[in-house]
Amino acid sequence: MSDQFELHAEVREDLGKGASRRLRRHVDHVPAIIYGGDKDPQPLSLIRKDLEKALENEAFYSHVLTINVGKDKQKAILKDLQRHPARESVMHADFLRVDENRPVKVHVPIHFINEAKSHGVKTGGGIIQHQETDIEVQCLPSAIPEYIEVDMLKVEIGQIVHLSDIVLPEGVDSVALALGEDHDLAVASIIAPRGASDADEEEGAAAAAPDAEEEGDSED
Repeated sequence: MSDQFELHAEVREDLGKGASRRLRRHVDHVPAIIYGGDKDPQPLSLIRKDLEKALENEAFYSHVLTINVGKDKQKAILKDLQRHPARESVMHADFLRVDENRPVKVHVPIHFINEAKSHGVKTGGGIIQHQETDIEVQCLPSAIPEYIEVDMLKVEIGQIVHLSDIVLPEGVDSVALALGEDHDLAVASIIAPRGASDADEEEGAAAAAPDAEEEGDSED
C-alpha cells in the first residue's frame, strides 16, 4: 500500500447530540470516535474538509490510517461512516485501532475487469449484474488489499460468480466463507438480454405450428 493517510483530530470533551450538532454547524468539524486495542474509546473531532477529501480516494476505506491526536499517533481503520440521509454529508465516523500482529476484519472494494470483453456480453449480448460491491475479509493489517479483482472474461450468460470463485491474496480470508458453504454469496452474474426469452418462446411456437396444422389435416 503506497498511499499513506493521516488525519489530525482533537479530543472531543463536549458530548451528546446537541454538542455534535454544534460541532458540525459552527466549526465545520465532524464528530468521530476511535476505539479498540488496549485503550478506552476516545471521542474525537475531525476537520470536515480534510475527512471528505480523504474519502474521495477509494483506498482510504481499506487502508491502515494514522490518526494524530495531538502528539499521539494511533493506527486505525475506518470501521463505520454515517451520512445525512438527504445531503449525503458526513455526520459521524468510527475508527478501530489496529495491532499489526492481530487480524482485523475489513470490507475491501471489488474491481470488476474485462466486463466488455466477457463471453456472455460480447457473444451473447448479456447484461452483467453486480450482487456485491465489496468483500469482507480478515487478515493482518499489513496484508489488507486495496481492492480485489474479479475477472468476468470467461463468464457466460446464466453463470454466477460466487465468493468461492474468487482468488484472494495470500493471508487474506473471506469472512463469509469461513462460516460455511451456505454463506458462499453470489458476487456477479450475466443474464440474458431483455426480451430474449420471449423471442425464444415465439420461435418455439412458430416451429410447432406446422405440426399442429398437419395433425388438423389428418383428422379431416
